[in-house]
Amino acid sequence: MSSHSGTAQAVPSSATLAKTGRLPVGASFAHIALYRLRRDKLTLLALSILVILAVLSILAPLISQYLLGVDPTSTDGYNHLLPIGTSGHLLGTDNLGRDQFSRLLFAGQVSLGIAVVAGVLSIGIGLLLGIITGFYGGVVDDFVTWLIATLNSIPGLFLLLIISAVLKPGPSALVLVLGLLGWTFTTRLVRGETLSLRERDFIIAAKAVGASDRFIMFSHIVPNVISLTVVNLAITVGDLILLESALSFLGVGIQPPTPTWGNMLSNAQSFFKTGGHLVIFPGLLIVITVLCLYIVGDGLRDALDPSL
Repeated sequence: MSSHSGTAQAVPSSATLAKTGRLPVGASFAHIALYRLRRDKLTLLALSILVILAVLSILAPLISQYLLGVDPTSTDGYNHLLPIGTSGHLLGTDNLGRDQFSRLLFAGQVSLGIAVVAGVLSIGIGLLLGIITGFYGGVVDDFVTWLIATLNSIPGLFLLLIISAVLKPGPSALVLVLGLLGWTFTTRLVRGETLSLRERDFIIAAKAVGASDRFIMFSHIVPNVISLTVVNLAITVGDLILLESALSFLGVGIQPPTPTWGNMLSNAQSFFKTGGHLVIFPGLLIVITVLCLYIVGDGLRDALDPSL
């Protein structure tokens, strides 16, 4: 008799999977998604760049104080518009003599913080409303659909310009404004998926055994739509960075002296010839961050798509 009879076949570990390059039989969905993500070098590169930018922004006070030895808020009229590579100022100084590198790090805190928090808020609202409307339908669905149609009929940038001009929002207020106005696409996306899921056999079976609506929504529907939500979050954060930058560039977003990449780019308009570095680096950081977020969103979509 073979020595292997009567024993279950062990599922290969992650180390074994990395060596063989093949998925084990019966691998879980999470295991498959991680396997796909590890093989997507472009997505991993984009994710690494985002992590580096986030860490540098979070550590901006420590980097400015201990590594650069500068105060991003102190002005120096004698050392304004210094070029890149000047001693003590890696990326030069702005028109008021403030260190450009330090201000870019602090601006990253604000721009990334606003986009991430507002993105999570809008995705959370959209996920909750999408599941509720898709699961219950009826009057609730009709009302939310009407509200979405009404909000979407107003040009988004025009609405934000009006709100920003009236409220003059700081970072916290802008997070609320962007979060409370950006949930409509996620709601429609999750609602459509929920309408499909609620007719599946496992949902009908859960109802048959007496499971509550709350249990069904959070235990059966949420896990099936979370992949869509994660992908949409990455793309939404990128869109919000562009939107915040556009508002700041137009002068109705976060106001100086609080730095953001958008208002730094706006303030540099007058110095294209005398301080070109003031224009290049804020714009470059916006482009790199948004591009990496879109790449990560596309990579997550490929990794989390069960049809693949």
